Amino acid sequence: MTAGGPLRQPGFARLWLAALGSETAEWMLQVALPVLVYQRTGSPVATATGLMLGLLPAVLLGPVAGVLADRWNRRALLRAVCVGQAVVVLPLLGAGGVLAVVYAVLTAQAALAALFEPARGALVPELVGPERVVAANGLLGVGSAVARFAGGALGGLLLAAAGLGWLVAAYLALLAGAAALLLRPFAPVSTRAAGATASTARPGSPREWLAGFAAFVRRPALRLAGVALVLMAVAQGMFLVLFVLFVVDVLGGGEAEVGMLRGVQAVGGLLAGVALATVARRAAPARLLGGGVLSVGALSAVIWTMPEFSTALPVYIGLFAAVGAPGVVAVSGLLALLQTGTAAHLTGRVLSSALAGMALGTVAGVQLAGALAGAVGLAQLLLAQAALHVAAGAVILLGPGRYRGRRAPSVRHQRPARHAPRQRPGGRHHPPQLPGGLADRRRGRRGAGAGDHRHAGDAAGTVREGRLGAG
Repeated sequence: MTAGGPLRQPGFARLWLAALGSETAEWMLQVALPVLVYQRTGSPVATATGLMLGLLPAVLLGPVAGVLADRWNRRALLRAVCVGQAVVVLPLLGAGGVLAVVYAVLTAQAALAALFEPARGALVPELVGPERVVAANGLLGVGSAVARFAGGALGGLLLAAAGLGWLVAAYLALLAGAAALLLRPFAPVSTRAAGATASTARPGSPREWLAGFAAFVRRPALRLAGVALVLMAVAQGMFLVLFVLFVVDVLGGGEAEVGMLRGVQAVGGLLAGVALATVARRAAPARLLGGGVLSVGALSAVIWTMPEFSTALPVYIGLFAAVGAPGVVAVSGLLALLQTGTAAHLTGRVLSSALAGMALGTVAGVQLAGALAGAVGLAQLLLAQAALHVAAGAVILLGPGRYRGRRAPSVRHQRPARHAPRQRPGGRHHPPQLPGGLADRRRGRRGAGAGDHRHAGDAAGTVREGRLGAG
C-alpha cells in the first residue's frame, strides 16, 4: 500500500471529490426546496411534509439499497445515482411552482441518496485498507462539513438572487462533475474486496434484503452499535423540533438565528474531521462512537441549561460550533465500526440498514417531540434529548470489553488474508498468486496455529473477533 494518508490513494481521492460534489448539490436542494414550498404555500404543515418525504425513502429502500451495494459494481452504482439525480430534477425547470412536482423531486432525490450512501461507505475499506478507515471517514466528514456550508449557502443565494432555473443549472453541473470522477474503475488496495464471500441467499430474496438487519441481531458488537444508533436517531429527531423552539422561544431569535446556529455546527465538524484524519486516525472506532456521542449529550445539556446564565447569541454560536465536533467523531466511529466489523459481502446491507434505522428513529423523535411539546415543558424535553445521547454513549463505553474496539493494526504488521480474492478493475476476481517456494514456506509457517483464524478468509462470511472495532 502506498505510504501516506487516504487521499494519496487515487481511488479514494476520486471518491472523496465525487462525494463532495454530490453532497454539495444535495444540500443546495435540501435548503432551497423547503424554502420554495414555504414561499409558495405559507404553510408550516406543507413545509414539514416536504421534510418528511425526504426521510421516508431511507426507511423504505434501506434493504434494497444494501443488496444493490453488495451485488452491483459500487462505482457504477454511484455514477448511476448521480445521473439519476440529475434526471429527476429536470421537472423543476418546467413546473417548479407546482407543489406536487416539488414533493416528487424531494422524494426521488431522497430515494436516490439512499442508494448512494451504502455503496460509498462499503467502498472505503477497499480503497484505503482497514487500517485507514477511521482517517478516511474523518476526511469524508470534512467533505460533508464543506458541502453543508457551501451547498446551503449556494442553495439559498441562487434561489433568492437568480431564481430556480439557475439553482437547477448549478445542481446539474455539480452532479456532472461527480459522475465524471466515477467513470474510470477503482483499483482496490485491500484484499477485502466486495464479493469475496458468496451469499447463500437467492439474489433478490427477502432473506437477502433483510441480511443487514439480521447482522445487527446476530453479532454482539453490531447489536450494541444498533442500540446506540437508535438512541442517537431518536435524540436527533427530537432536536429538529426542539431546537427551533429553543432558539425562538428561549433565546428570542428568528429565522436568521435558527439558520446561523444550525449551520455553525459544521465548523466543529470540519475541525473534528481533520483531527480524525491525522492525530486520531488509529483510534478504536467503538471508543470514538461512545466518547463522541457521550460528549454530544454533555454539551447539549450545557446548551439547554445555559439560558439561566446568559442568552447572548455569541455564547451559543460558540457552543453549537463546539457540539459539531463530537457529533462528527461519533458518526465516523459508527461508520468505521460497521465497515470493519462486517464481512465484505454484507457491508452494503449493514450500512443501508443502519441508515434506515437512523431515518426511522429520526421520524420517531420528530413525532415524539411534536406530540409532547404542548404537554411537557420545553426544558424537560430538552434535557431528555440530551439524556438519550448520554445513554447511547454509555451503551458503547460500558459494554463488554471485547466489543469496545481495539486500535487499528499498523500497515507493517498486517498480513493479507490467504483466501480472499483480489479484484481487478474489470470486476473479475482472481486468487492471489505467490511464487511456489514462498507459498510453501507461508503454508509451513502459518499452518493451523491458534491465531490463523484471524487472518484467513472465512467462507461462511462471519467476522473475525480480532477485527471487531478495529479502524
